[in-house]
Formats: sequence, C-alpha cells, structure tokens
Amino acid sequence: MAFELPALPYAYDALEPYIDARTMEIHHGKHHAGYTNNLNNALAGTALEGSSIEDILKGLDMNNAALRNNGGGFYNHALFWEVMHPESNESVSGALQEALLAEFGSLASFKIAFSKAAATRFGSGWAWLCVHKGGKVSVCSTPNQDNPLMPGVGCGGTPILGLDVWEHAYYLHYQNRRPDYVNAFFSVINWGEVERRYQANR
Repeated sequence: MAFELPALPYAYDALEPYIDARTMEIHHGKHHAGYTNNLNNALAGTALEGSSIEDILKGLDMNNAALRNNGGGFYNHALFWEVMHPESNESVSGALQEALLAEFGSLASFKIAFSKAAATRFGSGWAWLCVHKGGKVSVCSTPNQDNPLMPGVGCGGTPILGLDVWEHAYYLHYQNRRPDYVNAFFSVINWGEVERRYQANR
C-alpha cells in the first residue's frame, strides 16, 4: 500500500506569525509531497513494499540513497507537522517534564541544548528530542533527511520532537536568521503530542 501525504492538522496560515503561510504551503504541498511520491517510487516492486515507515528506516541500507533521503523526508515531515499546533501550550508537564528535568536540570537548559543543536547543524538537517527505553531523553541533530531511527547515525532512541532546519523551512520569512526561526518554534510546539509520543515509546 502506497504512502500518502498526510493532511496538515491545521490551516497553512495557522502558525503565523511564527511560520508564514507561504512557507507552509510550499513546504507541505511541494517538498513533503515530493518526498512521498519519490518514496513510493523507490519502494515499488521491492520486498519492503507494504512495510511501515518505521520498519523501513530501522532496517535501512544506508547506501540506498533514494530510500534514505525520501523515507527520511517522509517520516521527518510527518512528525514535524504533528508536533506543532497554533494553540501551543508552552508548558511541559507530567512524565516528560520529569525526564527533561532529570537530563537537563531545567526546562530552560533543555531549550538551550535543543536550540544549539538546531542552530549549529551545518547546512541542512534536523534537531531532535529523543526518548530511549526506560524513559531517558536526549537531544541531537542529524544531516539532510537522516533521523535517529536509522542505523549508525549516532543519535539513537525514538524522535518525539523534531525541528526542520533546511533553508526551505524558514528562508522566505527569516532569511539567514536561523536562530530567530528556532526561537519562534518554541511558540508553536504541541507539547501534548510530544508527551503522547514520549509515553508511547519510553
């Protein structure tokens, strides 16, 4: 069964002024749609056809550039849309808050660590908050469309929060001011969804 472009859970302009409507329209309707179509083409007629995207990525042959780039692009963006919401609740609570405090000492320190991972990723890539079995959390970044599910990327765990720092994600509005975009992201995080993913994968 072919993968389908997931619908956005909100309107293109819903995240303004933090992320502009034109960027969202291009990012979802062009970039994510392209990854989806190319992923299906890469899977057509192979033994992996019909597998879940998580299983595909966990068992990925990292030399398979088509699956690596487009499978990663499909998964990463699907997560990205879900962990944002126009009615962001900026407060973290419950078990996720406890895990963040245990690892980083404070929520402010977590924000600094995550922002640094996003701001210092050279070129294109992603910043991640991941959960490991047992509930420990960690922050890391990956290049291009790689993600922590893939073998040997040096991250590990299951991503529960991801930030796209490819220029197409922010350049129309922020130009070269990536730190401003990263800071704006914290105003639209859907912490309820991040907490749900934490609980499901701890």
